[in-house]
Order: sequence, then structure tokens, then C-alpha cells
Amino acid sequence: MKKIFILAATAIAVAACVQNNDAQLKEKVESYAVVEVSSPLYDALSENDKKIVDLFRQAGEIMDGLFWKQTFGDKAEIEALPDGYAKDYALINYGAWDHLDDNKPFIKGYGAKPLGCQYYPQDMTMEEWNAFDDPNKLNLYTVIRRDENGALKTVWYRDEYKEELEKVCALLEEAAALTTNEGMRTYLTERVKAFRTDDYLASDMAWMDMKDCNMDLVIGPIENYDDHLFEAKAAYECFILLKDEKRSANLAKYVGLLPTLQTMLPCAPEYKTFVPGTSSDLNVYDAIFYAGDCNGGSKTIAINLPNDERVHAAKGTRRLQLYNSMMAKFDKIMAPIGEVLVTPEQQKYLTADAFFWNVTFHEVAHGLGVKQTVNGKGTVDEAMGSEKTTWEEAKADILGLFMVSSLIDMGEITDITKEESIATFIAGIVRSVRFGFASSHGKANMMCYNYMEKNGAFSRNEEGKWVIDFEKAAECINSWANLIIETQATGNVEFAKAYSAENASIGEALAADIEKINGAGIPRDIVFDFAW
Repeated sequence: MKKIFILAATAIAVAACVQNNDAQLKEKVESYAVVEVSSPLYDALSENDKKIVDLFRQAGEIMDGLFWKQTFGDKAEIEALPDGYAKDYALINYGAWDHLDDNKPFIKGYGAKPLGCQYYPQDMTMEEWNAFDDPNKLNLYTVIRRDENGALKTVWYRDEYKEELEKVCALLEEAAALTTNEGMRTYLTERVKAFRTDDYLASDMAWMDMKDCNMDLVIGPIENYDDHLFEAKAAYECFILLKDEKRSANLAKYVGLLPTLQTMLPCAPEYKTFVPGTSSDLNVYDAIFYAGDCNGGSKTIAINLPNDERVHAAKGTRRLQLYNSMMAKFDKIMAPIGEVLVTPEQQKYLTADAFFWNVTFHEVAHGLGVKQTVNGKGTVDEAMGSEKTTWEEAKADILGLFMVSSLIDMGEITDITKEESIATFIAGIVRSVRFGFASSHGKANMMCYNYMEKNGAFSRNEEGKWVIDFEKAAECINSWANLIIETQATGNVEFAKAYSAENASIGEALAADIEKINGAGIPRDIVFDFAW
């Protein structure tokens, strides 16, 4: 009974603290366009495959619950809120903090979001942390807790979340027994082992080899964006995907061109000695389920995994383009933004095909560039520290555009022009900037926007509409890419911090543009209604 009374008291207290500004909260909820997630590919599945997909969904729902624990804490606090816009928005954001507004609290009674979410004790000091001598304290798959004496200790995910993970393992074992695809069976078997050991290498390798299956499952603790303290802890998430065989076949040829594209990068020769693998996967999928980290706030429309550099060296990565999600964002957000911002004469260059190619090669670009610093500072990730994800996203953005432009010049991409690629990219910057600076992607895009504006890639006419200078934009692609690669290659984290602090900001002109977009009622992102 004690637990019930505590929950009831919490519910009353939290309900009393909900902001009364319903109009503001209504606007926030409606800034997400509801998109029905379905796919004709699901209808074409066999009954056996549909059973497998249902098991995946059950496992994904458990991942969703685990992410709530990691990023917020007790979901019951949110579920206890009275029905209304505050509750609706909290469910979109997995808590009381706005993903699209620098994680500002929107429910009274909640202060700033803890930088370390629930991965570390809320009362942990930096002095404690620095004195805490444990080789696993920065491991992706540990949380930091206190022992019976109040001292810090590490706890492996397999122990912290044992009850939930065992349920996931049982579901994946059942799916493995049902599947007729050997690659999928091997992957699921290895993933079960990974959940029980916190060693994901073998399952990541197995996932890399799973290239001939009509469906895919991305599940587990994967990205570390949620940990704003050290970017050290992996958040649980899940995607259920169905392969678009026709569109995937059209992309297959580009994987073999990656070594050539690496040699063409606009930087010094010593920064492009890395040889990307050609066993990488580049395919197109329809997404039919999101859960956990990838479903909080802004929605992922493409995937480049695994993150383990050991896998990169041995097998490369797999790049999965989520076509139905991508097109939903273009139709609901990108096209309307272009109509508001870009001069009418150049709006013809804003196309869904260009958006697809830009996003596709953003993911490819993660696998290019430099991986080890050239001056003995270790890996780029190690050297770049807290700036690693922002600058990696900046690299992927601009190198993606560089590669699309290069492939158009080479005659390999023929359904769009360079003008379409550049114009759609520049308009797309604002789409991502609206995600806010709580996101590494938002910071990266803001740096790119300011670089391009300062260097004349676009300007505003008398009506305040953007006019793109395609020649100067092409020059900016090369010079901005060179600056990023050089910063990563030399591990110049001091410069990176200073540059992002100065340039990841919104000026008056852009703020006015964003107001125009908001005034036009253009959604900031999408929220899913899983229809299947």
C-alpha cells in the first residue's frame, strides 16, 4: 500500500505543476505532424514473417520502456498526468524536457534536464567522478550507481536491466526459431548473447552479414547522444524495417565507388589515407516501427551502423535509408519550408529525389574521411571528446553533399542536377536547425548555415527570400569540408569548442526566417501512428 500512496501523491503533485498555458502546449504538440506508418511491403509478407515482425514489435516495446528509464526515470510520473497537451507532449519527448527547444522543461516542477540523464547519480560531483578509478566507468554499457556506503560503482546493463532484457531475449529466441533466413537467425542468436553479456561485437558482425533478408531489426543500446555529460552511455532503441528490393538494387553500385570518393575528398592527402570497406551495405527500407531513443523528438530517417570501429575496419558499415519516413518529412516539412524561404525562381530546384540522395550520402559520409588522428592523439572520437558527435555530423552533412555533387559530375547520378542537390541541402539546413541545439545535428547544421551565409553561398533579396549562388555554394562545400576534416585529423578539440561556441548560433535574419516558417504552421517534425 505504501507504494500506491507514494504514486498517488506524486501524481497529484505533478498534476498540480502542469503549466496552465494550454495554447502554448497545444502549439507544441501540433508542431509535430502525425504520420501514419504503414507500408505495402508489410502486406506482401508471409504469415510466418508477420509473426516474426510481431515478436520484434513486442521486443521493441520493451526497448521503449528501457529508454524511458534511461532518459527520464519513472514513466508513471508522466502517465499520471491528466489527459491534455502537457501529457501528450511529454509522451512525444519521453519526459518533461523539449527535444526541439534545447531540452527546456515544459512542465512546472521540473528543472533543467540532467546532463547525464539517469546514467549517473544526480548528485555526483566532478570531483567524485575524477577520483573514481574504474576502467569500465566510461563503457557504453554500464551505468554509474552508488554502493551501500554511498561510493560510486559501475553496474553493467545486463544487471541493471536484467528483468526486461531476459524478456527481450525470449522474444528474439522465438523469432530465431521461426525465421527461414539463416543470416537473420544467426544475428538474432548473437544479439541474445550480446544482451546477456554486454559484448555486442559478434552480433554487430552478424548484422553486417545479414544482407539478403526481406526485413531488418535494429535493436539494443546503440547511440550515445542522450548522454550530454560524457557522451559515453548507449541508449536503447528499436527499428523494424522492411527492405525495398527495387530501390536497394539501384543503390548497390555506389558502394564500390567509396574508395574512389575517399581519394577525391577536398583536403590534404595525409587526411585521406583511410580506405573504406566495400562490403558495406547501402539499401532502402520502409520503417514500420520506432521505439526508444530514435523515437524521441525528431525522428531518424536514415541509419549508419554499427558504430564500433572494429566493425568498420573489418566490414565497413550498413547504410539503411528509411524511405517512407524520409518522404513524409519532405512532404510535410521540407517542401513547405522551401516555399516560404527560397525565391520562387529557384523553388524548382527543391525536389524529393534530391532530398533522398542528400540524406543517403550523409550516411555514407560517416564512413569516409579520417578515423585516426595524424599526430598521435588516438582515434578521432578520442581526440574530439565532447565535440565528436557535433563535428562528425557536420562532416557527414557536407561530405554527403560533396559526394552527390561528385557523382553527378561523374554521370553516376542522373535523376537530379547539382543545383537541385545544393538548393535542397541549403533549405534542409533550416529543417534541422529547428530541432534545437540540444541535438548534435542541430549544432552541426547551424555551423554549416553560418559558414555558407558568411561565404556567399546564398543571400536574401528585397523580399527577404533566399537567392542561392550555386558557384559560391560549390566553393563552400570544398572549403567547409576541408576545415572539418583538418580539425578531426589533428584532433583539435580546443579549436572545435571555440568554433562551435561562436558559430552554432542563430542570428537575427535566420530567427526572422524561422518565425516566418512557424507562422506558416509548418511542422517541426513528425510523430508516428503505427497503423499496421
